[in-house]
Amino acid sequence: MADSRNPHGSFIWYELLTADPHAAAAFYGEVIGWSAASAGQPGIDYHIFSADGGRVAGHMKLPHGAREAGMRPGWLGYIGVDDVDAAVADIEGAGGKVHMPAMDLEGVGRMAMVADPQGVPFYVMRGESDEASPSFTPTKAGYCHWNELSTPDPEGALAFYTGRFGWEKGEVMPMGEMGGYQFIHHGGGMIGAIMTAPPGRPPGWNFAFGVRDIEEAARKIAAGGGGIRHGPVEVPGGDWVVMASDPQGAAFMAVGPRN
Repeated sequence: MADSRNPHGSFIWYELLTADPHAAAAFYGEVIGWSAASAGQPGIDYHIFSADGGRVAGHMKLPHGAREAGMRPGWLGYIGVDDVDAAVADIEGAGGKVHMPAMDLEGVGRMAMVADPQGVPFYVMRGESDEASPSFTPTKAGYCHWNELSTPDPEGALAFYTGRFGWEKGEVMPMGEMGGYQFIHHGGGMIGAIMTAPPGRPPGWNFAFGVRDIEEAARKIAAGGGGIRHGPVEVPGGDWVVMASDPQGAAFMAVGPRN
């Protein structure tokens, strides 16, 4: 079979760590339109979010002791790499840290949880399948449309990610006192942006998932016990975005047209 997987440096998966997986599945099912089903992975209570039959993300309960260690419900991204062990060594050499050493998960692939030099966690992974992941598909509702990094050191973060994953620096959109909103490109398309972490907001990756109607999504966020932090506001290209949190406190964004 030909290897049609995503190029090195692509976002290939998203994962929600949550205090209440069942409540989270119901919430995102209403807001984003996902269906949820068990991954069928022996020994792991892991569930898959799907849109129109395509697998988009996973979710699971926060590990035992995670809250005591300072972890909170939140979303993490997986960046596909050609060689996990080489990527981990490169990340450490560039000032990053390893939270979970490289490991193989049968039927899934090899992965490691790491952090950039500013302490923001993410995964690197080489999937067992040679098929491309559709998780980041900015043209379809239900899939991830945007990857946004808030960091205390945008320049340092930009150098780190472009050096490790082949990302390219795009234009900068001025944000006044907040500095610049640095667009990032990969594989010929825009995949997200890097910005200075706003006061009172912890550094981290935040992901925007596509919806069919932003006003309807905003109503469902509120009705489902989530919180709207900002928006809906119009973004370049004509879509609208809501910055929100789910009922367990995990930050996310919804993006789509205003019908």
